[in-house]
Amino acid sequence: MQPNELMKRMKGKDTPILVDVRTGIEFRRGHIPGAIHAPAWKILLRLDKIPDDHNSELVITCEHGPRARLAESLLQARGYRNIALLDGHMAGWRRAGGPLEK
Repeated sequence: MQPNELMKRMKGKDTPILVDVRTGIEFRRGHIPGAIHAPAWKILLRLDKIPDDHNSELVITCEHGPRARLAESLLQARGYRNIALLDGHMAGWRRAGGPLEK
């Protein structure tokens, strides 16, 4: 999903569930408003707070991509099917001027 599309959807009622799989330190430095913090190890151990509805639309991000792809695979193995990765990840989000919260 493109950052601009996500920003537009965040202003309406059609906001997907945002899953940030970066470390706690990275997350606390600034994350997309409303994002769920779920590092890949928490997803693997099912300690995350991702809703149980496997039809939920999820957008996953990390800093540069590899952790997001790992999380996508783990969530697909759990039965989630409506998953997108944030294009450009957090670096792209910042370049696009996306809001951050700490």
